[in-house]
Amino acid sequence: MIDRFELFTNTISEISHYWNRIATVEMEKYGLKGLYALYIVTLYRNPDGITATQLCEISNKDKAEISRAVSMLEKKGLIIREKVTSNSYRALLKLTGEGVSLAEVLCGRVNVIVEGASNGVSREELETFYRVFGTIAGNLKAISREGTVK
Repeated sequence: MIDRFELFTNTISEISHYWNRIATVEMEKYGLKGLYALYIVTLYRNPDGITATQLCEISNKDKAEISRAVSMLEKKGLIIREKVTSNSYRALLKLTGEGVSLAEVLCGRVNVIVEGASNGVSREELETFYRVFGTIAGNLKAISREGTVK
């Protein structure tokens, strides 16, 4: 079990490290943090808009991080907040025309990078990998909520 723990932990860390490095290099071109790529692509996939709370849930980031990102993306003219109530935190976040253009470029780059990362792995293996990876993530989420495994 210790070997699996070490392999799992190191592999997750390595994937995260290199993915963040790639995202940082890609987003530097636009004067943005690498993490913002996820937010822009998520908003692109939700053209009718989503709230900051929904963006927190989808990206698994805290409110403060999302608030800073939304402010920056708004300042750069990439998103707008469309108020649906008097509470601005419940406003719908939507990409502007410039944001959509950037998202389309990012989606193209993401596809190339994900394909490159999947090189040598069959479609069946990828389907199994993502299913298993999702199950493990869900199990770890449940364990973290409970505090410990009994």
